[in-house]
Amino acid sequence: MMPIDAEIIALESRAEGIRETIVAMLVAAGSGHTAGPLGMADIFTALYFHILNHDPKRPEWEDRDRLILSNGHICPVLYAALAHAGYFPIEECLTLRKFGSRLQGHPERERLPGLETTSGPLGEGLSQAAGMAYAFRMDEKKQRVYCLMGDGEQDEGSVWEAILFAGKQKLHNLTAIIDRNNIQIDGVTEDVLPLEPLADKYRAFNWHVLEVNGHDMRAFIAALEEAKTISEKPTMIIAHTIPGKGVPEIESDYHWHGKPPTKEEGERFLKEIRTMRGKVPHEYA
Repeated sequence: MMPIDAEIIALESRAEGIRETIVAMLVAAGSGHTAGPLGMADIFTALYFHILNHDPKRPEWEDRDRLILSNGHICPVLYAALAHAGYFPIEECLTLRKFGSRLQGHPERERLPGLETTSGPLGEGLSQAAGMAYAFRMDEKKQRVYCLMGDGEQDEGSVWEAILFAGKQKLHNLTAIIDRNNIQIDGVTEDVLPLEPLADKYRAFNWHVLEVNGHDMRAFIAALEEAKTISEKPTMIIAHTIPGKGVPEIESDYHWHGKPPTKEEGERFLKEIRTMRGKVPHEYA
């Protein structure tokens, strides 16, 4: 069901709150990835607060939808979304990457409620998601599986094995989402290993493909709703995003792929995020 205007505004506000949490947790950790998590805040907000069939009070509920984060290094946005959704206290986000913390630098499934897989090495998530979707169909279950991937991750050969399998099996209960932010750790994706024409490649492997502005909440939700209507193919949503979204001084700069802000930068970034949303900046604590 498409949200009304007031719901869209509330979702957009929630996404900015998640961005603030991401900055705070990265400052506290002193390490981690900044650009990707900030760029994906709108997408994770749409999923956890409008699309997914899930229950934070029952994280092991059998009938829940499954969300698989394949590019595990952007986990600050996943942790922040889970915390804002009520899976654990938001204050715990400040333990990111600390020794003994449940919030490690890559997600570990058995440490934290709401995590479906352990992710670290790139290229594995789509195979895991396809296996889950295949099993649900075999068991005649109605759950959907969502897999979040990076665009640089498309360089991995194992991704294309999963694409072949999902297309052949016509896994209509599988929706994959590529964060098409055009950067990876070594530079611009089209310089490192060109991906285009990316949409045509997925179509050739028998996928239903949608391209959307990943920061347009209404358009992204519409794409997710369309995916639910496709009965003969898996769906790939190529979400065009801006890495570092919300902090103009670092937007689209690949150097921030794996770089955290300092305390001083964090104070400035939070003010920029709040100003962009028309909020009154206040001192970072």
